[in-house]
Amino acid sequence: MYAVIETGGKQYKVNEGDVIYIEKLDVEAGAAITFDKVLVVGEGADVKVGAPVVDGATVSATAVKNGKAKKVVVYKMKPKKGYHKKQGHRQAYTKVEITKING
Repeated sequence: MYAVIETGGKQYKVNEGDVIYIEKLDVEAGAAITFDKVLVVGEGADVKVGAPVVDGATVSATAVKNGKAKKVVVYKMKPKKGYHKKQGHRQAYTKVEITKING
């Protein structure tokens, strides 16, 4: 069984046992998380598609850890003007393990 959930402005296709990296949630490691915005849930020919969400469907997960991704360098430059700016960014994430799909 699989589900498509929405969190952090993005959509993720998940199965039970999957480990995904999502936008940072305000939870500690080991905490239980429930995703209510389930857009699609099902398996094979038995698929329920929500409008916009499937009623009564939830996805349970546990937070594994919070962290930051690798650094992305942002470099801005205007040629022949002497302007350049170097900046780094590390995106915060939450590592989540999907435990149960209720649909």
